Amino acid sequence: MYKKLIDQFQSPEFVLKAPENQLKKIDKISAKIINGITHNKIFQAKAKKELDRILNKNIKIVTLNDSSYPVLLKQIHDPPPFLTYIGKLDNDAPCISVVGSRRATAYGLSTSENLSYHLAKKGFQIVSGLARGIDSMAHKGALRAKGKTIAVLGSGLNKIYPRENKYLFHAIADTGVVFSEFKADTEPFPSNFPIRNRIIAGLSCGTIVVEAAKRSGSLITARLAGEYNREVFAVPGSIQSKKSEGTHSLLKQGAKLVENEMDIMDELHHFIHIKKYHTTPLQNQKPPHYKSDKPIDPEILKFIGPYPVHIDVLVEKSGKDISHITSQLLDLELLGIVNRHQGNYYSISEENH
Repeated sequence: MYKKLIDQFQSPEFVLKAPENQLKKIDKISAKIINGITHNKIFQAKAKKELDRILNKNIKIVTLNDSSYPVLLKQIHDPPPFLTYIGKLDNDAPCISVVGSRRATAYGLSTSENLSYHLAKKGFQIVSGLARGIDSMAHKGALRAKGKTIAVLGSGLNKIYPRENKYLFHAIADTGVVFSEFKADTEPFPSNFPIRNRIIAGLSCGTIVVEAAKRSGSLITARLAGEYNREVFAVPGSIQSKKSEGTHSLLKQGAKLVENEMDIMDELHHFIHIKKYHTTPLQNQKPPHYKSDKPIDPEILKFIGPYPVHIDVLVEKSGKDISHITSQLLDLELLGIVNRHQGNYYSISEENH
């Protein structure tokens, strides 16, 4: 309905000033909405209060009628009226979403990172949801490539979820964008995530599902991408893995199979200028090391071995602040020195022990 109102009146200001007889001409507009617009003093007061809170937190806002609003997202039938964000908008580079299981296998995690790395190197912005598993590795792959990545939250920007991704959140915001359509202090309610999935799909010219079970939020994102006439890709997995049942189902329904990044480039070449180059299968690809601008604390590495150790143990043994430990671990992971495991456990990578 917001999109219809903006199309008719061109700006939120003109919508709020519109007389009742003109509002009634809008198809399927309810009496409740008309009443809310024509008696909008309370609404305006609440909106101003929320806006002041957002601006005081250095959070930015882009509205549907702004020229900087993401172009592809504007084309879906229910785009968010506005997006709050931290970072810098870039409407020139095409977006592609990489999504999948929160409880991914080692194969899924490495595939997500490697694929995102190579796509970011070719100029794509990698879009995902900052969730554990496939999403986190997609963002990290783009960061490792020194490329841009976009995180879309299922919470407000003041409520980073999951909490252990706090430093990943800020690393993304430093070079890319973190989006939310929710109020700044909105908690990560389960009902928010299917809603935000339409933004992930809507921002992107294509969606890649790396690993997904039969019932998965990633399949919602893929379905929405199909509804928006965007390309849907799926990475095949083991026929014995339940984590790949959803991706195999997508392939049976006509999703394009992905063995390497050129399978995607061949379909989306018109979005970006690509130079032909030799490719290798995803499982054999190994991205070059990320370079950190921050010094690495050697003390932390003393307590990380080949067997996974919990972050709380590292804090206790090192005697250092958890924020320092978390920041260092993110850099060490991006450098390929340590591996992160489910449940905030860390081990030294095989190449470094």
